[in-house]
Amino acid sequence: MTKTTRRAGGPSWAAEFPVDCAPITLDADAVLAVYPDGNIPSGATIALVTATNRWAPYGGSTEEVQTVTITGTPTGGTYTLTYSGQTTAAIPYNATAAQVRTALEALSNIGAGNVTTSGGPHPGTAVSVTFTGALANTNVAQMTASGASLTGGSSPTVTVTTATGGGTDLGSGGTETAKGFLLNERQVRAGRHVDAALYYRGRVYEDLLPANGGFDAQARAELSPNIYFDKVGA
Repeated sequence: MTKTTRRAGGPSWAAEFPVDCAPITLDADAVLAVYPDGNIPSGATIALVTATNRWAPYGGSTEEVQTVTITGTPTGGTYTLTYSGQTTAAIPYNATAAQVRTALEALSNIGAGNVTTSGGPHPGTAVSVTFTGALANTNVAQMTASGASLTGGSSPTVTVTTATGGGTDLGSGGTETAKGFLLNERQVRAGRHVDAALYYRGRVYEDLLPANGGFDAQARAELSPNIYFDKVGA
């Protein structure tokens, strides 16, 4: 990466000058997919896309959410959940969200602190399982469920569906890795790639970055080896 140094001025989110910047070419189609008006703001998080080896707005990342639903109104019994080949201990038919979390955290391939749960209690209300910690921002395996031990009701069953897929946004055609911030606002038109400057090493006021710039916890982790993050007044 060719380094250039900017010695004066600069956007409000950049706390120190001189800083290390590099020339890049923004992929116009990727920019328009995120910013339909073609205007990408100063401070937008910029990623390198493996599939195209082009520079694009960072799509952000999401934590996977899977929903466990019981139907058939059981009045007793238990069910189990299986994740990547490991099966939980029996979970009561009327389990709370906390009980579901405890059962999942007991699996060695999940572990404590790597899921949170909400909703419930069963069977009337579904329980949502969010994969966090070591499993955050990852397209995790789909859980499966067995309700063979549920009793009462009318043919009770347990199903698991993915409410939100986890992982980095792949809309630009491949894995995205956050590499820095767009130094100055740029405008693109369809099919016309635009030269720009990437701020890739320095100090940043993260609370002054644009709200629509794609910055999130995953981007922060990927950028932290070269970017020092600060807050105004901190």
